[in-house]
Amino acid sequence: MATSEAPALVYSSGPGRWVLAITVLGSGIAAIDATVVNIALPTIGRQFHTGIGPLQWVMTGYTLTLAAFLLVGGSLGDRLGRRRVYSIGIVWFALASIACGFAPSATFLIVTRVLQGVGAALLTPGSLAIIEASFVPADRSSAIGAWSGLGGVATAAGPLLGGYLISAASWRWIFFINVPIAVFVVVLSARHVPESRDPGATGKIDYAGALACVAFLTGISFAFIEAPTLGWTAPSVLAMAIAGAVALVALVVRELHAESPMLPLDIFRVKQLAATNAVTFIVYAALVGATFLLPVELQIVSGYSPLASGLALLPLTFIMLALSSRSGRLAAQIGPRLQMSVGPVVVGAGLAMLTLATHGSSYVVYVLPAVLVFGLGLAITVAPLTATAMNSAPAEHSGIASAVNNDVARIGGLLAVAVLPALAGITGAAYLHPDALAAGFRTAVLISAGLCAAGGVLAAFTITNPPRAQRRAVPPAAECLHCGLEAPPLTTTAGAGSAPLAAEG
Repeated sequence: MATSEAPALVYSSGPGRWVLAITVLGSGIAAIDATVVNIALPTIGRQFHTGIGPLQWVMTGYTLTLAAFLLVGGSLGDRLGRRRVYSIGIVWFALASIACGFAPSATFLIVTRVLQGVGAALLTPGSLAIIEASFVPADRSSAIGAWSGLGGVATAAGPLLGGYLISAASWRWIFFINVPIAVFVVVLSARHVPESRDPGATGKIDYAGALACVAFLTGISFAFIEAPTLGWTAPSVLAMAIAGAVALVALVVRELHAESPMLPLDIFRVKQLAATNAVTFIVYAALVGATFLLPVELQIVSGYSPLASGLALLPLTFIMLALSSRSGRLAAQIGPRLQMSVGPVVVGAGLAMLTLATHGSSYVVYVLPAVLVFGLGLAITVAPLTATAMNSAPAEHSGIASAVNNDVARIGGLLAVAVLPALAGITGAAYLHPDALAAGFRTAVLISAGLCAAGGVLAAFTITNPPRAQRRAVPPAAECLHCGLEAPPLTTTAGAGSAPLAAEG
């Protein structure tokens, strides 16, 4: 990655630690918001007297703009300055968080969540890009590894903090808590983070591609979320479905002809990369769809408090931190095909076991076994999946390959949140009725389990192992893999000098 000045920070130095802390805190508030809002959904729904549709929009509104503008955010940082765009993203995110916290209605909250996603799209790629541009090459892997590990701790703490705030004060504080952290990050960024740009970044930023992506995701999401209530023949549903389809065509045409496309479609001509992204889409759709409904089920059906439901998936983080590095090293030795085939099937088994969660309130008996199997499957899958997404692209496209893989995961999750409740029969206010929600939840996790198994089968038939001579050891950056359920870990496994997620935008 080219920068305006040679990177000069050493990992063990005071300035290096400041930069690491600032990037972890900034990206951490975006990651935390992606998890704590799930826990607050039943409380928000009761306060605003809404059906499942508006709650779906609270989740998808944020993911929609984050996914659509993530690559643009990386490009802006390369051109205008990574620290500048990162700081703008933090301020934008904080202001949107304040608006979310004061939301007088579900509609207002949805709009402000959409705006919050734009801020997250500006700050998320900048976090790792700053590290890549600031640290000397010898310390870059250590810094990225520490960023990933600390990010995992931050995300794991999110449900604990969110559950406490909801129980002790109000769901609104899950948004207000972002503000002091944002102020801290912006002030310290100005003092401690060196500015960097990519002098080689040329061409126009593909705003048209991003807007076409927003239109596509909005149209399709609206159709699937609102059709169960309004009907597929309702004029608004038909109009938005058609608009989404037209926008998808426009997006493809734009990306094929743009001077500097946001999404260079030619990278999908690499069979291994295309197959990896297909597996990513299927598996993460299943994961996000199921975990969107789990906190709601635990609170409404099993009687958990918001705090207890937030802690339900905490073992996943410990399993990932304990096993991901070993999984990455194994994949580097034997190739990714076996793990990418078996891992999703194990994840699917864990999701299927979540049907037991509706049978009683005991976490140890009815939920924990499923979470442990689920976590084991993730540990088997995530490291080789991310490494394959990076390594199957040409070296000059490693950064964009990682960014695309991350975006594919987010879009898969977004569409799953829109579609899965309707497929499972959870429509209208059904989520507030324990018996109806329990039946729908069991259907939903079985659908998700089937999707995961299908992802494993697809990997078995499409993923190939590189020749033994070409297999490479996993670098230190991949030894602290952190899996946020909404997307793959944001790390590089392509070797020294390759760009992490969206750093090259």
